[in-house]
Amino acid sequence: MSSVVYPKWLTVCRKFLGLGLGLGFLALALLIGSVWLWKETTSRRASTPIQVPAPSGTIPTSTVVRLPAMPVRPATNPGPTVVIAPRQIPESVPAPKNEIVPATTIPPTLSPTAKPESHVKIPGPPPIPDSWVAEIPPVTNILLAQIALSGYAISAGSIDGTGGVQTETALQAFQQDHGLEPTGRLDLPTEQSLQLRHPPFVRRSPTEAELARLHPLPVTWLGKASAERLEFSTWIELVGEAAHAHPAALTRWNAGVDWNRIRPGDSVLVPASDYPPARRAALVRLSLIGHWIRVFGDQGNLLAHFPCSIGRIAEKRPVGLLHVVSVAKDPNYTFNPAVFPESPEAQSVGRKLILPPGPNNPVGVAWIGLDRPGYGIHGTPAPEQVGRTESHGCFRLANWNADYLRQMVRVGTPVQIEP
Repeated sequence: MSSVVYPKWLTVCRKFLGLGLGLGFLALALLIGSVWLWKETTSRRASTPIQVPAPSGTIPTSTVVRLPAMPVRPATNPGPTVVIAPRQIPESVPAPKNEIVPATTIPPTLSPTAKPESHVKIPGPPPIPDSWVAEIPPVTNILLAQIALSGYAISAGSIDGTGGVQTETALQAFQQDHGLEPTGRLDLPTEQSLQLRHPPFVRRSPTEAELARLHPLPVTWLGKASAERLEFSTWIELVGEAAHAHPAALTRWNAGVDWNRIRPGDSVLVPASDYPPARRAALVRLSLIGHWIRVFGDQGNLLAHFPCSIGRIAEKRPVGLLHVVSVAKDPNYTFNPAVFPESPEAQSVGRKLILPPGPNNPVGVAWIGLDRPGYGIHGTPAPEQVGRTESHGCFRLANWNADYLRQMVRVGTPVQIEP
């Protein structure tokens, strides 16, 4: 058999082709190896924890430190409530003192023997920082927001540092008035707009005159009718209403204070929650479903916002435009036994009684009568209960809010009651 003889040029080509294939396989092997090595190295780096040194020194001034909300556990027996001293603002329509308000218009929801207790158990708040008495912090928690809102005459109810429906509706009122989204939350735009105008807390000491006002509250209707005034029974009531604060929160913020033995010279921390000077109202809006009252000026600007209690019987809730027909500071109260058929004491009395004025009067420190028989806006001796559905038809505010609203309205002021 004879061998095949290839041309020289073909032999050269075969050699170069073999060399090219060998180099190609080598390059492919190197590429695969490089890819595998890169993946292995990346995987090891990702699984290795990064060691960050522990922080030292002070927090940079640019860092925002958010303080927690200040929850409060109501006291086992918060006792009778508390009242703000009347503000010295001239009234265009003098309100007669000791005006007798018909009992059929404003029957109280409270038993004559005691005030209602709150059964909500909430953890107590942390201590108040010392700096809050001398410096103005940014509004970064609910407690500071509640106090800051007071500077705009927007009430979140009794200041206690806890959130809730009343705080949400108060924040919504502020947000709507300032062109913000009405979320009802203390979000970043609200924090940036809501400003404290002074340090949020002050130290307060009782005066001799304040302590002289305190008198035990009678437990019966007859006892109340025979009293000279239905005054505060404890100083924590008085200072609580003056500071718009929940007595249980005051107790937590002032651990160790014996409120029953407090004397002139003793000092306690209270919120600095004064309202701005009262301005004349052009319109009062009352929301039955929202449980709030809002006051507006001539330009439609918000002047004030208050939580409000309404009548529990829906059929007796008026809807539509009413007007103020009377304004009274420190009214007395006509107790009519016929309004309380369920009360054995009321039936045993058998006659009407006139209860004297005072913060623990069933209608509180202010009465604003409306042109609908049996309806009015007034205070209450239990401000911590405001916002709940109660009473037989009238609209209840915390004493400090009722007195502030009294200074804003006049006879003829329109009151729009909305569903």
